[in-house]
Amino acid sequence: MNKQALLSQIIVRLESDYALLLQAAKTSHAAATHEENIPDNKYATLGLEASYLAQGQANRAQDILGALKAFRQMVLQEFSLDSKIRLTALVELEDDEGRNRLVFLGPAAGGLRLDFEQEEIMVITPESPLGRGLLGKQAGDQIIVKTGALREYEIVSVC
Repeated sequence: MNKQALLSQIIVRLESDYALLLQAAKTSHAAATHEENIPDNKYATLGLEASYLAQGQANRAQDILGALKAFRQMVLQEFSLDSKIRLTALVELEDDEGRNRLVFLGPAAGGLRLDFEQEEIMVITPESPLGRGLLGKQAGDQIIVKTGALREYEIVSVC
């Protein structure tokens, strides 16, 4: 799999998400400060609610901006059959029910899902339970991850 193309797709997706959230924050801010939303009694909270929404959207946009910076500065690592998993690894896992999934160990944006080369790939971070479980392991290893319930995975491949 072409990890450079995957990295480019992650960056494009984050740029798109950032632009969308920034616009949403601006729209919410405009609603919060619009003259029609000036409260005329203590129960009129539309302006206040819009300001909370704008702040939340602006905070999320800043998180995405930080993720964008991390991915733009990231140097992709090469992995061999016996390489230990670390940042920038693309890992194929098989769960205890025989289902396979692909995860990309990135510096940020954990939970981001992408369709790439007819596969769904999820970005995970080293801080996540799965990311912590994978660090230092290699193809053929078994890991057990506690995310509410115990899940067992076999590491099928690392690239």
